This record gives sequence, C-alpha cells and structure tokens, in this order.
Amino acid sequence: MSNTGMNMRGKITFYEEKNFQGRSYECMNDCSDMSSSLSRSQSCRVESGCFMVYDRSNYMGNQYFMRRGEYSDCMSMMGMRDCIKSCRMIPMHRGQYRMKIYEKENFGGQSHEMMEDCDNVMDRYRMNECQSCNVMDGHWLMYEQPQFRGKMMYMRPGEYRNFRDMGMSGQRFMSMRRITDSC
Repeated sequence: MSNTGMNMRGKITFYEEKNFQGRSYECMNDCSDMSSSLSRSQSCRVESGCFMVYDRSNYMGNQYFMRRGEYSDCMSMMGMRDCIKSCRMIPMHRGQYRMKIYEKENFGGQSHEMMEDCDNVMDRYRMNECQSCNVMDGHWLMYEQPQFRGKMMYMRPGEYRNFRDMGMSGQRFMSMRRITDSC
C-alpha cells in the first residue's frame, strides 16, 4: 500500500434546497459539474470522509473544506454567493506531510520546507507571503490570512508555480494546515 493510496471512501449528499429539502444527489468521488444532477445545491450532509466544495464548475471559484457533519444552509454558513457547483473528495493520507513554500512565483525568493501546520508564515519564517509551493507528501489547506482564516485553497501533491494560473489572482497565503485523518 502506498502512503497516498490509503483512501477511505467518502460520501456526501447534496440537496437543492436549504435544510436538506428538495431533490438530492449522492456523491462518493469527484464531481466537476453537478448541474446535470441538480439545478442547485444549498445544503449537504457529509456522511464520511472530507471534501472540498466549490461555487463554480470544474473545481473553480471559492473553495470550502467540509468534514463529516450537516450543513443545512451552505450559503449563509460559508458566506457563499452562489450554490455549490462542484466537489472533490480528499483522499485519506497516512505517513508524513511535506511541503516546500516559496516567497515568490516560480519557486523564487526564500523557501522553507514544512512538515507541520503553520499558523503564520510571517512570524515563523519572516516571509511576507507565499506565492508558489511544492507539495511532496500529504494534502494541505492554504489560507489567505494568519490563524487559518479567510479564503482557502486545497493543495494535493504536485508543483504549484503560480497561484494565479489556478484562478487565485491576487491571492497570497499566510497560513497552512495539513488535512489529517481526523476528518
């Protein structure tokens, strides 16, 4: 078994209306566009696993991390301007977590390798911001503000040379958190 292959099946059910009303759509993996199954999604239940939900199709737009629980009104609970349009299941990960963050785009400027959560890159590393990264192990959430606040972005293993290319224009990240098995 590989470190990243320790997947536990996740299950999320979306509902067209608030308070789990209207038509529903059950999802157990990634879904790039829910419009063929539901006209909109305004509430959901995460029965198992962890998911990122997006307010635009194809995993674009604002992102929200969801763990096991009930979300009766996604629009007001998460400050969404629109309904959920796509979702991505986050695989469970066992093993170490490693990510190298860079101050500038294209892996420029000062860099630091992380294996633990960082609640403030300025305080810990004296970096004004993080504009690129390389996720070597594990799955991470990056936040625009210190203390894991503000808009977030889901990062899975891979190289991220420029966050603007990912639709995060003008976005800077000031804190990072590992997505652990405690989902």
